[in-house]
Amino acid sequence: MTAIPENVRSTAGSGLVAYFGYGSLVNKATHRTEIVDAFPARLLGWRRCWRPRPDMPGFPAALLTVRREEGAVCDGLVVVDRLENLAAVDLREARYRRLPVATHELEISSALPAGCPVYVYEAETTVPPHPEPPKILQSYLDAVLQGFLAIHGEAGVRRFLAETHGFETPVHADRSAPAYPRSVVLSDAEQALFDALLAERRQSAGRGKNFPISGLFGSE
Repeated sequence: MTAIPENVRSTAGSGLVAYFGYGSLVNKATHRTEIVDAFPARLLGWRRCWRPRPDMPGFPAALLTVRREEGAVCDGLVVVDRLENLAAVDLREARYRRLPVATHELEISSALPAGCPVYVYEAETTVPPHPEPPKILQSYLDAVLQGFLAIHGEAGVRRFLAETHGFETPVHADRSAPAYPRSVVLSDAEQALFDALLAERRQSAGRGKNFPISGLFGSE
């Protein structure tokens, strides 16, 4: 397990640490540590986007990441966790680098504990991409959208889809046999909402090209 860096130990005087979730971390059902608290938040000057999986064994699943972009805004969730859990979160976010978030980059619905640093995970860009074309795991996207619906409502789901770049990437239909290890169960209403909104988003991403619901996810 990765050791906690000295600079993190020295700044987290409260014994707590926070990290900004913009994907599956927004869904508390995917958490595997006993978090202390969580607050809706927005990350300013960052854009959420899909990128290819690094060249490593396994399905070429597209990754969600963020990149700096002037004027962009990214909805999400600030998770307050115990400092001793940070190594486990780092392990979960393998192939990502943990970066500090400056105070002016964050809008949050509640004050954080004193001395609590905030981080965001950005996908590593130095690792070559997987040789196969990337595909978005439907089971992963379901978990993300369910989290956004719970935290930010339907308007938040729509913002997620509108503001995230890369939705022209094909979606791999694995909802019935999830490949994502922290998959969730959707209600019928959630499933219908997510499928309809994603169809709208992909039609927009295709610059007018039609992506019918019946063929949206393919048969890979």
